[in-house]
Amino acid sequence: MPTVDSKPETLRQSAPDASPAEIVAAVERLGERMAEVRGRIARVIFGQGEVVEHALVTLLAGGHVLLIGVPGLAKTRLVETLGTVLGLEDRRVQCTPDLMPADIIGSEVLEEDDAGKRHFRFIRGPVFSQLLMADEINRASPRTQSALLQAMQERRVSVGGAYHQLPQPFHVLATQNPIEQEGTYPLPEAQLDRFLLQIDVGYPDPEAERRMLIATTGASEEAATRAIGADELLSAQQLIRRIPVGDSVVDAILSLVRAGRPETSDIEDVQRHVVWGPGPRAGQALMLACRARAVLDGRLAPSVDDVAALARPVLRHRMALSFAARADGLTVDGVIARLAERLA
Repeated sequence: MPTVDSKPETLRQSAPDASPAEIVAAVERLGERMAEVRGRIARVIFGQGEVVEHALVTLLAGGHVLLIGVPGLAKTRLVETLGTVLGLEDRRVQCTPDLMPADIIGSEVLEEDDAGKRHFRFIRGPVFSQLLMADEINRASPRTQSALLQAMQERRVSVGGAYHQLPQPFHVLATQNPIEQEGTYPLPEAQLDRFLLQIDVGYPDPEAERRMLIATTGASEEAATRAIGADELLSAQQLIRRIPVGDSVVDAILSLVRAGRPETSDIEDVQRHVVWGPGPRAGQALMLACRARAVLDGRLAPSVDDVAALARPVLRHRMALSFAARADGLTVDGVIARLAERLA
């Protein structure tokens, strides 16, 4: 297993007093490191290049991701692979209607020491990990979802009136089955907005599926290996926030987000069919995600094309259509495509 430098060379120059030249050099090194990460992931995840890219964009931007797809599309395997390749401590929670908040965040137990004194001891739950997979998150009850929401937003949990900080970095990768909806609790808009991206996972192409059949049914199977560590990922997230964004990109983000709101849009479909549009957090997500996408492509700064490419995963869970619009066959992705066309 490859070793990881305890003082990652990739980002040593990302300190606040780093010069522009040092930041450029650090971004170039980060691009090389992420190319290695993508290569190791591609050895075990087939035919999901865009999904992997969007997942890495989310982690580089320091956010959480919602993976939506039917069973059997390697969503769980993707999370496990990301944990291994990025050197993160990962855990999995299978969400069910009877799952309680304490099952995720932990609980206090009463103990008695040798002297007969009693005291409470906090036993940490699976949320105390760097990469938490919440499988079928919409099967958890609203009470459990609210506990996870606090962890996602504040990076801490409260138990017995005391706060407990979560490890850094901390990311939630949640999955959801779009077909079977019986016995589920749809995620409220406030929690959906906490996910940086919503990634729709589709079926692989024929060639990728052929490779997968051969690679996963033999006597041995390729295993993921570690490429970087948690410290280097944290440094990368700090560097991403230091990458400059041009005025044209900022204007494109503002134009896209504001055009998706019925109150400020000049697009008829949005005015007539969108019930509520993306809030300011959508613009913040685009600012960070565009920088991360540029680094993954080996570029030093994001472009308007990055805004258009990330419009759907950033906006699709932050917009809602009226019932009449859905009845007429209008989709959120269709509306977002109209918005993105204006950026060309």
